[in-house]
Amino acid sequence: MVNTAATIAEQVRERALAEGFAVCGFASAGEDPLRSARLEQWLGEGHHGSMEWMAARLDHRRSPQGLWPEARSVIALGMSYAPAHDPLALEGSDAHARISVYAQGKDYHDVVKKRLKALARWLVETVPGSQVKVFVDTAPVMEKPLGEAAGIGWQGKHTNLVSPTHGSWLFLGAIYTTLDLAPAEPHRDQCGSCRACLDACPTNAFPAPYQLDARRCISYLTIEHKGAVPEEFREGLGNRIYGCDDCLAVCPWNKFASASQAIKEFLPRAELVAPRLSELLALDDAGFRSLFAGSPIKRIGRDRFVRNCLYAAGNSGNRALLEQVETLTADPDPVVAEAAGWALNRLRSNP
Repeated sequence: MVNTAATIAEQVRERALAEGFAVCGFASAGEDPLRSARLEQWLGEGHHGSMEWMAARLDHRRSPQGLWPEARSVIALGMSYAPAHDPLALEGSDAHARISVYAQGKDYHDVVKKRLKALARWLVETVPGSQVKVFVDTAPVMEKPLGEAAGIGWQGKHTNLVSPTHGSWLFLGAIYTTLDLAPAEPHRDQCGSCRACLDACPTNAFPAPYQLDARRCISYLTIEHKGAVPEEFREGLGNRIYGCDDCLAVCPWNKFASASQAIKEFLPRAELVAPRLSELLALDDAGFRSLFAGSPIKRIGRDRFVRNCLYAAGNSGNRALLEQVETLTADPDPVVAEAAGWALNRLRSNP
């Protein structure tokens, strides 16, 4: 068989599905002026909060060629982690905390990168002389707009990628290649008049449709934000201690997503589906590291995690947690101690 660009693309798609990816598309590695302008506006408005790396490598984010000038095409990929259970089931629980679906299984960085590398190795072997680079989330790569450009979905009003067949539950990855692969047509926006995701946000993190102010986002506040969370957002955190699924969970397109499509490594660990606040508040550093070995949660450290659990305890109204919370007011970490004081006052004022 002659390896034309079209046949290579079809072979890549077939191989990607065989590796466990749910969707695969192709985009140009060149700069998109509109995409760059939107990124600059978002950064200029300070919506990235303390994520300084977003601005520090702006030139690399403008386009794949800004990061790797030799790149000609982008292979955009998505891997399903659709949950079998309702991500909102524990809303309002006074004894259990909520962990975002994506963090209940193995660390997606490791799982997705391993399969991306396998696909990239196959491509280099299939097309001698081709070069590739693989990326999963930690590099200055705009996976969501690239995914839209590659036709695998569109960026919804919540700014996450939405697939018409897999909903919002997709881990994204990208392979940059020196091959010239015909780009797909950008996916058409199919949000229509729906605003379910916007209305579901507990902290009003969307100043307008298709715009996210990370400084108000619960995922940012519980994961990326260091130090004390501003008091105006603490009640909105509810019992969410790592990430937030609300805007994804209410998306109507998720009715097409099936848990059977998810990779087994993403199946939730039983102890993380409905963790008890009392057990999480008792974690010391060693206990935290042991519980979250192999989990993306491990990267935020015990102190930030317990800080989040204390906000959840303060919101719970569960006076059975009073003794544990009071003990943590003497925690060596000042942010944890302050969060404990806040939670203690909330619990004591609860009748």
